[in-house]
Amino acid sequence: MVYKSFGNTGIKVSALGFGAMRLPMTGENNSQIDEELAIPLMRRAFQLGVNYIDTAPYYCEALSEVAVGKAIKDCRDQVYLSTKNPIQNDSAADWMGRLESSLKKLDTDYIDFYHFWGINQKSFRHWETLTDGPLQAAQRAKDQGLIRHLSFSYHDKAENLRYIVDSGHFESVLIQYNLIDRSNEENLAYAKEKGLGVVVMGPVGGGRLGAPSDVIRGLLKEKPASSAEMAMRFVFANPNVDISLSGMQNLAQLEENAAIAARGGQLTPAELTQVIAMMEENKKLAELYCTSCDYCKPCPQEINIPLLFNTMNTHRVYGLTDHAKSNYAIIRAGTNQWLKSAKIEACTECGVCETKCPQKLPIIKQLKETHEVLG
Repeated sequence: MVYKSFGNTGIKVSALGFGAMRLPMTGENNSQIDEELAIPLMRRAFQLGVNYIDTAPYYCEALSEVAVGKAIKDCRDQVYLSTKNPIQNDSAADWMGRLESSLKKLDTDYIDFYHFWGINQKSFRHWETLTDGPLQAAQRAKDQGLIRHLSFSYHDKAENLRYIVDSGHFESVLIQYNLIDRSNEENLAYAKEKGLGVVVMGPVGGGRLGAPSDVIRGLLKEKPASSAEMAMRFVFANPNVDISLSGMQNLAQLEENAAIAARGGQLTPAELTQVIAMMEENKKLAELYCTSCDYCKPCPQEINIPLLFNTMNTHRVYGLTDHAKSNYAIIRAGTNQWLKSAKIEACTECGVCETKCPQKLPIIKQLKETHEVLG
């Protein structure tokens, strides 16, 4: 395993981190964690050199923290534990209550890296104005030894991150970055420069880049064994990334990712330049079909046109056809709060979207094509 200095914390962390968001599930409607699989899986990761594990109160039907606590019980001093506080209001007491709940579920006296979960610049600026809010509660918890390091995870616009980094409150950041989504590339470098530990989530794009794709594998002359290997090597190759956090569901995924993390020289400078250039060309091709500017919204029939076209692009541009079809089925089923759209058949061909599209795309035609290909 490769280990890296984690910002200014003085800690050495494994290049691969274990994301406990997708632990193997069992029971009716997958409502329970299969601890007979999950706990040995996490412990095998530690044997392979992984020393950073990340969880959160709501992961895996709100059971992830309990399973993680059991997995690290016998090696607590050898593993860096990360979890999160879903800040629901301005109350310092409520913030502390959620921390105490996580400590109890994890069956531990302290948390190494405790995250302000999914914050944005607007909410953070508000917390800075409070005299007894989440920030003050966090400092007290740190003074009491309940948390060792204060961190934050981030999903806001890329341009809003630097303000939070510059605040001086945090020692590490958890942020999205992968082959397809490089919007935070400059932020990774900035956070690193400012002394924060940098953890990347979604290195395989939430599973998208793990699906078979000749386009992704073809980014290198000597094709990697899988699309997932290509995606992971790209993230590992970025010198501003300390930890690539992967949600591994089985031993095969774990063994593959650990082997990739352990290799030296993920990509040569020439290979990295080539990969980025080719992905930029793919991005331009994707934008021919939709730039996700959202000007077409709202659709009178509540069809989420950019979402559907982005799903189509994962097939048409990146060759991730199986994943595109799977996501399209989820959209149509309406079972995922992040993938919401009325069905394409609801389109009345009113044409309002086409009058607002700056690219003058034939949206109605492309919607029909999307359903024909992915439906």
